[in-house]
Amino acid sequence: QVQLVESGGGLVQPGGSLRLSCAASGSIFGIYAMGWYRQAPGKQRELVAAITSSGSTRYADSVKGRFTISRDNAQKTAYLQMNSLKSEDTAVYYCNRDPADSDWGQGTQVTVSS
Repeated sequence: QVQLVESGGGLVQPGGSLRLSCAASGSIFGIYAMGWYRQAPGKQRELVAAITSSGSTRYADSVKGRFTISRDNAQKTAYLQMNSLKSEDTAVYYCNRDPADSDWGQGTQVTVSS
């Protein structure tokens, strides 16, 4: 079993930045591709960024050029650096494996508002 705990969300103005962290338990974090997902009220959960065990990344078109996913396997932590935030980025952000398993953590709320 693995547990993932997201943190770092908050309230930020449009154009601002946040860095999210995902702390993992377990001894096999490094073998999994990881992803950041988000879900706004009434909307489908979507994958916004993913990173393989070796560091290859991909992004949803909506965040490409603004968000950067990274990982530190020694610390068993994944990160999402979010720059140039827009109101449409407002959502609860979750980390999970890529592809995701069925168990989701609490997520962390990101609110972009002036």
